[in-house]
Amino acid sequence: MPFSPEALQSVWLTLELAALTSLLLLLLATPLAWWLAQGRSRWRAPISALVTLPLVLPPTVLGFYLLVALGPQGPLGQLTQVLGWGLLSFTFTGLLIGSIVYSLPFAVQPLQDAFETMGRRPMEVAATLRARPLDAFFTVALPQARAGFLTAAILSFAHTVGEFGVVLMIGGNIPGQTRVVSTQIYGHVEAMEYAQAHWLAGGMVLFSFVVLLALALLRRRNMRVMP
Repeated sequence: MPFSPEALQSVWLTLELAALTSLLLLLLATPLAWWLAQGRSRWRAPISALVTLPLVLPPTVLGFYLLVALGPQGPLGQLTQVLGWGLLSFTFTGLLIGSIVYSLPFAVQPLQDAFETMGRRPMEVAATLRARPLDAFFTVALPQARAGFLTAAILSFAHTVGEFGVVLMIGGNIPGQTRVVSTQIYGHVEAMEYAQAHWLAGGMVLFSFVVLLALALLRRRNMRVMP
């Protein structure tokens, strides 16, 4: 059997983490991307830089500060303890929080680009037809940005599947709780179990290729439908 029960468990946990991260990121990134694309606040530049920060920070640095924030002396850790939730570090929920922060730019940037490409004209036309801003957003802006949503979902999912440094710092490598595919491969290599590592690593390579191919086909389709 190429995959052990532990490896299959890590694959399932990875898919669950990636799916939840992508869903929550789309909910959180949509209003943020809209504000960055259409807003005129002087805070747009620093907020945009903060959102983009995970792209340039080493994952271990981001994971370290998230671990501190979620720890017993950190602000989030103290808050969760007051609320009776306990500490979220080295838990699946902690992994989810870290994944959302780490993959945030991969959701925000495609949506922001889609909203900026749309411009202000469609919303202005909707306003002249007496559509309320919220109605116009759901009936005009979101349908026109559907390609951006699809790209954001694919990138967020793929990026979460491939993360390593952040999940290792926040979640460790606990079987059945925080052990995902990347840390499972790391464990196999540490134990010199290269055959098992090859199967999982090969699956990651194939998955990455399929994601990039899907994005290329999506981009080509969008170029064809553009006027």
